[in-house]
Amino acid sequence: MRFLSRSDSRNVPAENAGRQGGVGNDDYRSVLTISSKEMPGVTFTVNRLSFGRRMDLSRRAREITRKAEFLEAGTQVEEKIEASLLAQEIDAMYLNWGLVSVSGLTIDGEGATAERLLEKGPDELTREIVIAIKQQCGLSEAERKN
Repeated sequence: MRFLSRSDSRNVPAENAGRQGGVGNDDYRSVLTISSKEMPGVTFTVNRLSFGRRMDLSRRAREITRKAEFLEAGTQVEEKIEASLLAQEIDAMYLNWGLVSVSGLTIDGEGATAERLLEKGPDELTREIVIAIKQQCGLSEAERKN
């Protein structure tokens, strides 16, 4: 599992990624707000990767990814099903770890949270948010699919 920081999706030079304001302003934003492509009018805010957040995420992911890799190598159908379930649990872990807030969406009359998205939310939006979080972690397309 690779965890490297990337600049945000606005093509901002790496040395200015996360900064607000003009030249010489060092106001780094530890979160990134993204407009949803799946649900226009909805925005979500995700954590950007930092040294401490990388350690926290690595700790959370360590055991579950080891077990998933072991099961993916198996040949029995039950192992493949279990590996698929673990991959979904990893995505849920990323969502719980990285989602700060969602604006412009309520679920059954309540504000959208990671827990509500997982339980009752629109699947397309939930997947979009997980992909955005993984992008902030510097995961490649192949790594994001797992």
